[in-house]
Amino acid sequence: MKLIHLSDLHLGKRVNEFSMLEDQEFILRQILDIVDAERPDAVLIAGDVYDKPVPGAEAVTLCDDFLVQLSRRKLQTYVISGNHDSAERLSVYGRLIGESGVHLCPAYDGKVHREVLRDEFGDVSIDMLPFVRPAHVRAFYPDEEISSYTDAIRVALQDKNISANETAVASTDAAPRRVLITHQFVTGASRTDSEDISVGGTDNVDAEVFEGYDYVALGHLHGPQSVTPAIRYCGSPLKYSFSEANQEKSVTVVTLREKGDAEVRTVALVPRRELRELRGTYEELTSREFYEGTTYRSDYVHITLTDEEDVPEAVAKLRVIYENMMRMDYDNTRTRHAVANVEGASAVEVKSPAEVFGEFFEKLNGKGLSSEQAEYLKRQIEAVWEEEA
Repeated sequence: MKLIHLSDLHLGKRVNEFSMLEDQEFILRQILDIVDAERPDAVLIAGDVYDKPVPGAEAVTLCDDFLVQLSRRKLQTYVISGNHDSAERLSVYGRLIGESGVHLCPAYDGKVHREVLRDEFGDVSIDMLPFVRPAHVRAFYPDEEISSYTDAIRVALQDKNISANETAVASTDAAPRRVLITHQFVTGASRTDSEDISVGGTDNVDAEVFEGYDYVALGHLHGPQSVTPAIRYCGSPLKYSFSEANQEKSVTVVTLREKGDAEVRTVALVPRRELRELRGTYEELTSREFYEGTTYRSDYVHITLTDEEDVPEAVAKLRVIYENMMRMDYDNTRTRHAVANVEGASAVEVKSPAEVFGEFFEKLNGKGLSSEQAEYLKRQIEAVWEEEA
């Protein structure tokens, strides 16, 4: 059985105030060409279909067209919501259009939704778990110990908490193959600037909770990467920040044969416009020899000027050549000195909320929190966690 794994389309996204809709339409057409060439049995879309919970009309139209095109190819398409989506809006009319082969996972209702496909080797269960927080799962299982994202996913994936579609055929295989589509941050994976970061890494999920799955199709991180051979982020189809400039975007193709025999490979995607970083003096970057014969003039670019003196009206002048310049800044003695004198905090994802606040308190007051203050802070953070989770 062949599956194509996609995620993080972020339809309707703007990058540095540039609309990406034309680029997204272009890349979705390219994905359809790959679908035609690969002829998969199913397409898995692992969340963040839209960039906002309430997407604009153009983004909705683009998504609708893409799903209709997939349905016309007589394959099965499975879609879950991510943290950027509204699960309720994304799944509207899901039961109605499921007959067309497009399966929109509903908002989390205490059950992981399962569909079943079959090939010459037997059944393949497709389990769908949209993005959830601990409080979402705790609401349905108040008697379970759920204090972390790992606990939440572990409880959600218990066999008794999986609900098969009424039309699904119960597997008669001794060891059926299992595929999970979900949207979470799995410990050990690498983030980029495009993704939301939780203070203290509180959204981390341990990979061990996915034991028993032959393939886990993850969404949430934009860089294509495998956490383990069976647990993979396919990445976003387009570059959505300059921290992704050096990434090679692709779709992931998974071929499942007998139990334990899975092949994972990628098919490269070529964007309408590249997103890249250019660096040099103003004279170097405005020289014809630098940009002629390249796509730099139409690419989305971040330009870093290394001139020691600021160039008057540099942005306006550079945009005459680089029409899609998104950002421009300087790297010289002055800017490096300014950065050196800024005492930045350590990366928030490796510190707990209490540690971050404690450092802030000490900087302001010249002394650390007392034991009573630390205990009060702990209670307040726990209260906020319950409210936000």
